[in-house]
Amino acid sequence: MGTVDKLTELQYRRQTIENGGGEAKIKKQHDSGKMTARERIKMLMDEGSFVEIDAFVTHRCSDFGMDCVEAPGEGVVTGYGTVDGRLVYAYAQDFTVIGGSLGEMHAKKICKVMDMAAKMGAPIIGLNDSGGARIQEGIDALSGFGEIFFRNTCNSGVIPQISVIMGPCAGGAVYSPAITDFIFMVDKTSQMFITGPQVIKSVTGEDVTSNDLGGAQVHASKSGVAHFAAKTEEECIAQIRRLLSFLPSNNLEETPYVAPSDEINRLSEKLTTIVPDEANKAYDIKDVIAEIVDNGDFMEVHADFAQNIVVGFARMNGGTVGIVANQPKVMAGSLDIDSSDKAARFVRFCDSFNIPLVTLTDVPGYFPGVEQEQGGIIRHGAKLLYAYCEATVPKINVIIRKAYGGAYIAMSSKHVGADIVMAWPTAEIAVMGPDGAANIIFKDDIKNSNDPIRTRAEKINEYRNRFASPYVAAARGYVDDVIEPDSTRPRIIAALEMLASKRESRPAKKHGNLPV
Repeated sequence: MGTVDKLTELQYRRQTIENGGGEAKIKKQHDSGKMTARERIKMLMDEGSFVEIDAFVTHRCSDFGMDCVEAPGEGVVTGYGTVDGRLVYAYAQDFTVIGGSLGEMHAKKICKVMDMAAKMGAPIIGLNDSGGARIQEGIDALSGFGEIFFRNTCNSGVIPQISVIMGPCAGGAVYSPAITDFIFMVDKTSQMFITGPQVIKSVTGEDVTSNDLGGAQVHASKSGVAHFAAKTEEECIAQIRRLLSFLPSNNLEETPYVAPSDEINRLSEKLTTIVPDEANKAYDIKDVIAEIVDNGDFMEVHADFAQNIVVGFARMNGGTVGIVANQPKVMAGSLDIDSSDKAARFVRFCDSFNIPLVTLTDVPGYFPGVEQEQGGIIRHGAKLLYAYCEATVPKINVIIRKAYGGAYIAMSSKHVGADIVMAWPTAEIAVMGPDGAANIIFKDDIKNSNDPIRTRAEKINEYRNRFASPYVAAARGYVDDVIEPDSTRPRIIAALEMLASKRESRPAKKHGNLPV
């Protein structure tokens, strides 16, 4: 066979692999509103940058008729390329080839690209669209899952790991995404669950559709499994590219710098009037965030889950910051089980990847109730405390209004290691709210008064002025400065510049024992 013939064979083999499961199955994929694995990677990567590896890998299973089954590319496309000029690695399961099922060699391809990403210190993006374990390969398929989980865990906190669910993801397959840093889902075409509707029907008798059980909206709003939910695959991929723009390539690098077009010393008059005079009146903390970050550009994470706390990425003076903020317009901004979990995970991610934390505090306390107590608010609430205590990145806290009790401590207070704590004049920092405190401290005065309602109101005001003002905390050094709200942006940026050289360590240990 001559050189020309060999080149012809190469081109034929490559064409066969690139055609996946064939035109009929590709059409079926398109008809169900989904792109193919290669189309997804092409859209994700910079044009012409993707380099495929292991295209010629084949399975070696001969049981249950598999010796007669060809699986082009082994049902997964793996390789590397660039996103906005930065190196990234990716794998995309090909649903047109044996339903994208995971067998021994399919897993080996994924493990190889994961190992390469770890060696080169680059993000890894997994595009999941699979029927699950390849049953014909039995224990070899389960072994493959285990090898992937092990690498997910070893790479956690070393390189950013992003999972994208673009079809079914069931059984053991869900645990790789669960270990990774961020999960993206697509509405109506992606699902995640441990046991599917049919198994649930047979075991518990419950009738449920795949979408109601594990669709994008369920996981984005109820379970908190998904960080982002998109309406289309195109929107989803655009979100991934945007997220990557905020993140460093690995834990030894700084975040990407984007030359700011927003004035560093910009004042915001809107912030002066944003907090209502009435202590119990709500406002939207996202309006505050928009005023202080570069160009109002904020990428919220977990936007539909535990909305009483807001977390996400922004830039200040061109550098990435992680924002954690109580949301007064949902549950008055109180902390509960889900919001504690959400914020703790986000804080730990930022700490892993050298992203400074900016906290905006307006918290009346932990949310009361039998359901919360019996659901383990003590254990879950402790996660947020642990995360802030553990974090050694620059930590800046701005107390906007309420900061009461244990929730005040948990929200990046000076006592758990915040580097700079600033407060607006509207801040109320105390063991508990003035209403409750007055009922306890001035109980006898109110009881013996001729006009208990008026006396109670006076005592509430007295407590607020004497004990709940920011100046009491400032007098102890627990608040570094009381600032004008309109100067919040320049003051945070100045603090970030000062903290850029921060070096802090914790006692040497294998690892701590997080209250999971």
